[in-house]
Amino acid sequence: MIYFLPTHAIELVEASALQRAVKENTVEDRIPYLNSFDVLIQYLVTLAVSDGFLPEDIWPEIQTTFCFQAMTKEQWEWCLNFMTMGAQSLQAYDEYKKVEILEDGRFKVNSRMVAMRHRLQIGTIVSDANLVVKYQKGGYIGTIEEFFISKLTRGDVFTFAGRNLEFIRIKNMEVHVRNSSKKTNKVPSWMGGRLTLSSQMSQLLREELYTGNSLSQKRSLEINALEHIFRQQKVESIIPSDEQLLIETFKTRDGYHHVFYPFEGRFVHEAMGSLLGYRLSLLDPITFSLAFNDYGFELLSDQPIDIQQLLDNDLFTTAYMHDDLQNSLNATEMARRKFRDIAVISGLVFTGFPNKQIKQKHLQSSSQLFFDVFRDYEADNLLFQQAFTETFEHQLEEGRLQQALERIETQEIVWMDCEQPTPLSFPIITDRLREKLSSEKLADRIKKMTAKLMRKKK
Repeated sequence: MIYFLPTHAIELVEASALQRAVKENTVEDRIPYLNSFDVLIQYLVTLAVSDGFLPEDIWPEIQTTFCFQAMTKEQWEWCLNFMTMGAQSLQAYDEYKKVEILEDGRFKVNSRMVAMRHRLQIGTIVSDANLVVKYQKGGYIGTIEEFFISKLTRGDVFTFAGRNLEFIRIKNMEVHVRNSSKKTNKVPSWMGGRLTLSSQMSQLLREELYTGNSLSQKRSLEINALEHIFRQQKVESIIPSDEQLLIETFKTRDGYHHVFYPFEGRFVHEAMGSLLGYRLSLLDPITFSLAFNDYGFELLSDQPIDIQQLLDNDLFTTAYMHDDLQNSLNATEMARRKFRDIAVISGLVFTGFPNKQIKQKHLQSSSQLFFDVFRDYEADNLLFQQAFTETFEHQLEEGRLQQALERIETQEIVWMDCEQPTPLSFPIITDRLREKLSSEKLADRIKKMTAKLMRKKK
């Protein structure tokens, strides 16, 4: 038996959606990896380490796989040349010519050193790195996941260890920062503890939430238990229907809050919030603090956003989405970090011998050198292009983001100017507040907010 323990009341909607998913035997999709050339190169070198292989025998086998079903003959030839000659920009270096072509056309690894190194790092599981956060002058603060920090650009402010820190740069697996007095900041996210909702769960979550608008007997026990919260939400704002996108705005001592509720999952909301913030900044120079969870995202600023201007300029459009997303996030740095994994899997860099592993900072330096060389001299390198493709498709979920924006374009956008935080906004606000250090406990602050809400209710 599986028990579901909600950390806040709104998660009961998620519990109801999960029960329905089990009853309907709903299976979550996983976004498949396509054209993973690093994995293909590792597989081909593995064959070459053993008895060798003939390309004309292996090519039909590769075409039958889902991952490489759309692979072209030119891409196949590139992979073969990569193993035998190295990349176009690396042909002068013998160490990258790992595979030899025998007289009968068979591809074979004859070097014992190449074979040993390859056997030592067969596999595709590469762990994400933790980076040390330090002041520029040397003071140690803590460690943070590369997943979050690689998205920041110079000058971005984030909350860490109870402090507002301005990001300066990443050097040798160290994050250099300085203290910042800005109130608006980014809230760190952690891959392990913050698994996002899939598209199937997001759909079920929305459908369960929409039942809060009705008194139907089909409502689950969890939804009925939330009736008092739904009632208060309707007093302060509304519960959106499937044809509406809800936007709530209100002011607190922290600033002006603008909360959006697409109900699409953490990764989509992070990308959508960054995209929307970037597009808004093109209209008027403004600084935001971005917080998000599985239900929505919040843009917090020291001045109000003209929501009507947002609607008039159609900022939820899918037009130029890829370019705007690349500008709103540090996509090149994210791809650079992704390329480290690709370089390890494809065998471009060696991870070390047992009990003598190469340090992460040296791996990053080596892979970063390859990344810069390919960017400057060989932009059509398939491994280089793969880093950007996987960054957008898997880390930012660009496909789901586009579907979400297309859905929003068909919805009525409902803007509610509220007097105070609403029940739906509480989880997002507390997610941001828990990263801040204050003499006032988070629990006490939430109690004050709740008491204020209940006084208004009376």
